[in-house]
Amino acid sequence: MIRVVLPPHLRTLARVDGEVELELKTPVSQRSVLDSLEAKYPMLRGTIRDHVTKLRRPMVRFFVCGEDLSHESPDAPLPDAIAKGTEPFLIIGAIAGG
Repeated sequence: MIRVVLPPHLRTLARVDGEVELELKTPVSQRSVLDSLEAKYPMLRGTIRDHVTKLRRPMVRFFVCGEDLSHESPDAPLPDAIAKGTEPFLIIGAIAGG
């Protein structure tokens, strides 16, 4: 069971409280997590990744085991702690301003 933590505005959009749990086969990657998340919560399509290119939106970051994996390959396997559900896959909305 994969655990995903969404930012508050996406939790509201998906109508969920707390973490989201997803059932995935190994190897687990960013792409497989996001594909499963968008399949289970279709209202999130286009909010985290572009509809057409499937590239991460500029103001969204992915954190795994304390590391920013936002610029890593979406097909790279995620750590075992994510696949086993001991650590969550964090989706964070970046903050910008001046």
